[in-house]
Formats: sequence, C-alpha cells, structure tokens
Amino acid sequence: MTVLHHPRPRAVIYARYSTDKQRQESIADQIELCRRYAVQQGWEVVDTYTDATISGASRHRPGFLKLVDDAGRRRFDVVVSEAVDRLGRRLADTSDLYDRLNFHNIKLYTPHLGEITTLHIAIMGMMAQMQLREIGQKTRRSHLGLAREGRIPGGKAYGYDVVDGDKAGGGYRRINADEAAVVHRIFTLYADGMSPRAIARLLNDENVPGPRRRKWVDTTIRGQVARGTGILNNANYAGVLEWGRCEFVKDPGTGKRIARINPQAKREIVEVPELRIIDDVLWNRVKVRQEAVATEIGRDEQGNALNRVHRQRFLLSGVLVCGVCGGRYTIMGKDRYGCAGHRNSGTCPNDRTITRQAIEGRVLAGLKERLLSADVVAAFVEEMVVAQRRDQAEARNRRGDQERALAGIDRKIASILEAVENGMYSPALKERLSALEAEHATLAPRSAPWKRRRRRCCCRPTCRSCTGGRSRRSSPCSATATRGWPRWR
Repeated sequence: MTVLHHPRPRAVIYARYSTDKQRQESIADQIELCRRYAVQQGWEVVDTYTDATISGASRHRPGFLKLVDDAGRRRFDVVVSEAVDRLGRRLADTSDLYDRLNFHNIKLYTPHLGEITTLHIAIMGMMAQMQLREIGQKTRRSHLGLAREGRIPGGKAYGYDVVDGDKAGGGYRRINADEAAVVHRIFTLYADGMSPRAIARLLNDENVPGPRRRKWVDTTIRGQVARGTGILNNANYAGVLEWGRCEFVKDPGTGKRIARINPQAKREIVEVPELRIIDDVLWNRVKVRQEAVATEIGRDEQGNALNRVHRQRFLLSGVLVCGVCGGRYTIMGKDRYGCAGHRNSGTCPNDRTITRQAIEGRVLAGLKERLLSADVVAAFVEEMVVAQRRDQAEARNRRGDQERALAGIDRKIASILEAVENGMYSPALKERLSALEAEHATLAPRSAPWKRRRRRCCCRPTCRSCTGGRSRRSSPCSATATRGWPRWR
C-alpha cells in the first residue's frame, strides 16, 4: 500500500454563526483566529468550510456535510474550529463527527483548548445542547409575556406597521390603512364566493402589492386553517391575538422544522381591539364558507393533507421549469404539465400545457441522442477511470486505517489478558475487555473483504496431497505455492 507523506500536516478550518442578527464578519473573524493558530502549529491550511446564518441545532448544513465527506476522503489531517459549539449544538452530532475524525486519524483542535479529546466532546457537547434548550425556553417565555400584554411576538403581518420608536422585538403594531383595505376586500370577495386563486389573479391584474411587495398567490390567501396561517385565518384581523397555536420541532433525520398543532390549553388568547380590521359578522361568514368548501380528507400528524403527501411522482417531477417566468412546471389536471405561476396567481402569461407522455418522450429521446455520441462516451470513460482510481486509493487508505485500528485493539486486549494472568482482575477490566471485543467484532467484518484469500491446491483431485487419500506428511502440496488459484472446483 502506497502512503503519501506530506511535509506538513494539512489543516482545514470550520466556521459558523447562527442568525442574521450576528455580524457577517463573524465568519471572517473565526477563520482568522483559527488560521493564526494553525500557522503557529506549523500546519498548512488547505481549505475552509463555512455555514452562515445556519443554526447548529441540525447537522444538515452544507459546509458541515462537506467537511464530513472530505474527512472520509482523507483530504486533510487536522480540523480547527473556534469552539466545539461551532461544530454543532447537539451532543449526538459533535460526538458522531469526533468518532468519524478519530476513525480516519484526523485530529480536532480549538485555539483555546488545543487538541479536543473525548472528555471535551462529552462535557462541552452536553453544555452546548443544554444551552440551546435553555435559549429556546427563555425565548418562549419572553414571547408569552409579550402575548399576555397584547403585543405581537412574531413578525409583522400584512395590514400592520411597527409602531414608530418601538424597540426591536417590542411587539407594538398599528394598522396600515392601505393594506387593511386590501385585507377587508379579500375577506369580502371570499365570503361572496370567489376562490383564493381567483382573488390572487384579480389583485395581481390590478398590480396590488402583496406581503413583502411580492405577487399574490392562492396559498397566501387561503393558508391552512388548522395552523392559523394565511390572510383568511389571521385572528389579528378580528381583534384577537392567539399565540401558541403551533410549535415547531426539528426532525433529526432531515433537519427540517415540523409544525405541531398545540391543544387549546397551551394557547394564549388575548383581545386586541385596536388591531381589529374585520368585524365579527364578516369573519364568521368566511369561517362558514371555509367549512362548507373544505374537502374531507385525511391528514398526517403534522396536519398535511394526505393526498399531497402521497401525491404520485413522475419521471420529471420537480425538474421542469417555465421558459417564460422561470417558475415550476407542475402536473395540473390528468397527465398534463403547465406553469404553476400562470395557474396559481396569473403572474405568467404562459398558458401552454403538454402531456406528461409527450414531454417524457422528448427528454428521453434527447438524452439518448446526445449522451451516446462518441465524444461524450469517451469523456465518460475517462471520468470513470479517474473515479475508479480515486475510489481504489480511498479504499486502500480505509483498509490501512482499519488494520491499524484492529492491531491497536489486539494490543489492548493482550495487555488486559496479561494483567488478568498476573492477578490484577477487576470488574472494570472485565467491562473494558468486553468493550474492546465488541469494537473488534465491529471492525473485523469491514476489513475482511480486503484480506488475501488462502491459496488452494491447483492440482487435480487425483493428487494424494489434496484428496482423502493424501499422505500423512505435514507439508502442503507443492502446487499450492507455485500455481496459485485452483483450476478445478
């Protein structure tokens, strides 16, 4: 196995900050601090990995995932980060990263603590996770206090302005007369029988700006009744502040936030008559119509309609885009693709549709024609050869790592057995021996495919050295050492 020796350890830097309320320069400051530390240690900084405005509560961060992937490819020897909590705020994530780096013989350092050990990961990872939970609890408590005083704990909703002079997060709002007129009109049109999609088209045709000066779409208007989202479900317009209807949790598998609807007992409801835009009569008319047009379909535990969760996906689902507006081309009707922008909000003039079978046939025919040309095939073969060589080199590196790890475990087991033979038995030694044996059993199957197969005799079954009638001599058949693999099975 060929091992490449680098004159200096190759170091990489990881930097992260959580929210847009922090300075963008925070990333540069972290990188500079780590760079200076690496230079002092005599390391060569070969790359940096960054995640800006991304919480450390999830491992699903582009820079972090790239770091983990490159670690498996042995592209560096040392990782430097400002602190352990920059790598993640969940003990499971930081512990998993440390185990991966340790497996590949990659060291982890911070400028203030030096080399990070298992003890650092256990203590500081636990502290980071507890701090994250404590921040969430304090934020929720602060929002509850604002809601009880009739102040808005969330962002600015359409139809309202932040009160002049209000400090950031103060929650004071006042009615925006122009936007309030649009809200009242939306409620009236819907109560009179117009669909959210038709209302969105009408407002866009009249160039009425939507929330955040964007175009109107039907989902902005109808929202989701159970979660209280959308123009038609915002209780603030009826002079009621309802806080705590939903809470969000992160799926550890995907890193995505999932909304869970809270029971009535966990919600805080406060009257805010100064924010009323819609009278009770109009509000109730809208609620009656929503109940009348609601389709009785099942929902999953997050409140998503099951027909949307189980919607059939096709070959080009999520791939096609409109050539006019750049929006998505989605299935509308039976087996026909069309522009979602034209259908949902009328913002795109492209009214052309095409059958699913026709567009799939065109795409497949084009791929067949272009991808089978001689130059493309030659380029593919060249890339495949390069990829195979890279994979083989990485496999050799992994094999070396595993063999060294197994050898180290064997030495530790031998030391413990020697201690036991010398009368130094204790329950702690027994527990440590069991842990080492379990670790050995885990690593052994991984290295087994690379072990050289034992050579078998290559002569025919008539050979007395290989058949049941072989002589009692202890030496193996001479054909074994000279001919290699068997010619008969």
